[in-house]
Amino acid sequence: MRALLLDAVRSTPRVADVPEPVAPPGGVVVRVMATGLCRSDWHAWAGHDEIAFPHVPGHELAGVVSAVGEGVRRWALGDRVTVPFVCGCGRCEWCLAGDAQVCPWQQQPGFTHWGSFAEQVALHAADANLVAIPDGVDFATAASLGCRFATAYRALVGRARVAPGEWVTVIGAGGVGLSAVMIARALGARPIAVDRNPAALALAGSLGAEQTVLADGRDVPSEIASITGGGSHVSVDAVGSEETSADAVLSLRRRGRHVQVGLLPPVDGHPRVPMSRVIAWELDVLGSHGMAAADYPGMLALIERGVLEPQRLVERTVGLVEACALLPEFDRATAAGVTMIDPRR
Repeated sequence: MRALLLDAVRSTPRVADVPEPVAPPGGVVVRVMATGLCRSDWHAWAGHDEIAFPHVPGHELAGVVSAVGEGVRRWALGDRVTVPFVCGCGRCEWCLAGDAQVCPWQQQPGFTHWGSFAEQVALHAADANLVAIPDGVDFATAASLGCRFATAYRALVGRARVAPGEWVTVIGAGGVGLSAVMIARALGARPIAVDRNPAALALAGSLGAEQTVLADGRDVPSEIASITGGGSHVSVDAVGSEETSADAVLSLRRRGRHVQVGLLPPVDGHPRVPMSRVIAWELDVLGSHGMAAADYPGMLALIERGVLEPQRLVERTVGLVEACALLPEFDRATAAGVTMIDPRR
């Protein structure tokens, strides 16, 4: 099959013919119909994750079951499915409690094993992790849920527990940030989008951002304090840098809640967070690491009802060859919205 292959850290991605995957015991093979190009894939390419080379990245996916492994009970050939980017083992105490996103024995396509930037991908513990795609949801929309949208949904609903009327500052108007803006608005909150890209801010406004702030060197926390009358109730760092994380924390009002979604690469050994403010103002700092398959039904119900429209986030669809060029530049990309890959192209 064709796949986007990485030979080493920061190597030039290339399209190659590689062996087709085999369904593992308890798992399946999925023919990939759509897969998202995400900042997390760039982190893997840049060497911020421990992966074995050669490697096929890709963790946001949707497709059709093409092979079924021994012991799978719930899924059959031809089923339309998606999957969270964190696949739990299905047996530990966290998985059994519905918290597979923190499973100690988790598998992650595109990280712990070859991923979905290919015509087919193998997935583990299918009965615990696969999610059926409703008939009214297309593959590109379903694929966009696996990392960015689901992560934003859990960050606001499950972690920050956003309430109607609360100010929610979202730093970064990429896939996660735009998802967070849309979800915050659907929850009755008052989202503020912050980004350095005017086009991304315009899209955020169309998706429900009540206010937007252009991060062009200005003091973002002061801007947020002025808009909100003292700071946001909730902040989300959807980028993942020392600067954006600090801006998000410092944008909060007293007793506010910060959710760190963007991955933080090390800076001088470890990224610095303004903990003096966290202590003095009794701020809550929360991590959010995807969302378990068990939590998908509530989100999918809102999508089917039209309350949430993740398909509006999909900006373009490219093939594997174009994805090879886009991946190394992703941290500097200026495109607004989500880029999807169709591996069949």
